[in-house]
Amino acid sequence: MSDFLTPRQIVEELDKYVIGQARAKRAVAIALRTRWRRQRLSEDLRDEVIPKNIIMIGPTGVGKTEISRRLARLSQAPFIKVEASKFTEVGYVGRDVESIIRDLTQLAVNIVKEDKTHTVQEKAGRQAEERMLDIMLPSPPPRPPHDFSTETTTIDTTREKLRAQLREGRLDDRFIELDVREKSVPFGVISNVGMEDLEMNLKEMLGGLFPGKSKKRRVKVKEALGILTEEEVQKLIDMDDVVREAVTKVEESGIVFLDEIDKIANRERGAGPDVSREGVQRDLLPIVEGSTVTTKYGPVRTDHILFIAAGAFHVTKPSDLIPELQGRFPIRVELDSLGERDFIRILTEPRGALIKQYIALMSTEGVELTFTEDAIREIAATAVAVNERMENIGARRLFTILEKLLDEISFDAPDSPEKRFIIDAKYVRERLEGIVKDQDLSRYIL
Repeated sequence: MSDFLTPRQIVEELDKYVIGQARAKRAVAIALRTRWRRQRLSEDLRDEVIPKNIIMIGPTGVGKTEISRRLARLSQAPFIKVEASKFTEVGYVGRDVESIIRDLTQLAVNIVKEDKTHTVQEKAGRQAEERMLDIMLPSPPPRPPHDFSTETTTIDTTREKLRAQLREGRLDDRFIELDVREKSVPFGVISNVGMEDLEMNLKEMLGGLFPGKSKKRRVKVKEALGILTEEEVQKLIDMDDVVREAVTKVEESGIVFLDEIDKIANRERGAGPDVSREGVQRDLLPIVEGSTVTTKYGPVRTDHILFIAAGAFHVTKPSDLIPELQGRFPIRVELDSLGERDFIRILTEPRGALIKQYIALMSTEGVELTFTEDAIREIAATAVAVNERMENIGARRLFTILEKLLDEISFDAPDSPEKRFIIDAKYVRERLEGIVKDQDLSRYIL
């Protein structure tokens, strides 16, 4: 996507993947466009414009995460989803909230490195090919001056013949000996919960002191070419540039999706678990307000990262969050529960609609799968009924229903002589009726 999409165009793009929830789409579209506007302000004013963080309120399975994920893809921004309830207050065993930014930065570095890898892949492939030919056809010893033999011409001709065979794949299964550098770290794995960042940093620091040793391995030419290409890619990529670009992406366009924010809200302040919940909120506050987090790639400022929080808020409400954190989420939007009509649209309309997915998957087995309109209505109605009787998990119920519905076809498809199946309402009822009526079975199967 380009930076120039208007809020209306952003909503239109989101509509291709997420059904309904117009208010939420409108809110995130404005937030994304505001970023574009901020980049066009004078430098002194630009720093004063803070992100318009959002709290999405609604039950599970109504599109909160998907809207945020699609927004990140539209803006080509580093995106991370974390569950607020997984964090613990500083001083307790568990992950600290700053690890969110460290993980987001690592993700951005991986994205930038992958992009740069694509740009140098062709050159790296050519250089790897030359190295492979050097291994397979070593250079002859130096010749005395004034030696005008035809040996050089012969070697060049042989080299070009080998090159042609290499490109045609005729040498893929031949074995050669290759020097492969193996990474080694002279200490055991640190497995304590919350220590993964320390382990990562220690390995990074000690990697230079204890470099991996080269070891000769006997590998096939095809595998060796891949190893050599990867080595050439690493030589061609400037990691300092990668890190600078990644950190800028995080600071200017990073998106953090804080799920289950309602789980750390507390209705009554006092002793017990509520104290820990409030502690997590106070730990989150600095990175949401804007602070500098130390990462293995250097300091990362969080002032302009967009935070989107989400929660069902069945027991609590946004006003149960500490006032300082509430103030940092000025936009609140409520998402609607999904009904039968929404489920029908979810099954059929989006680009990656579930019905389209299953039809495509079965086609790989040479099986033609057809869903009638009454079958789709029956599936949607079943999802609504089960959600009403048990915990409402929104559109996620469609996944479990379709898996159960198509279980037999999916299992038998590779061996079945029948290659065309029509799924109608009768088939849906026959496959699901007994389970839907039996509440105990529904609880465990659907």
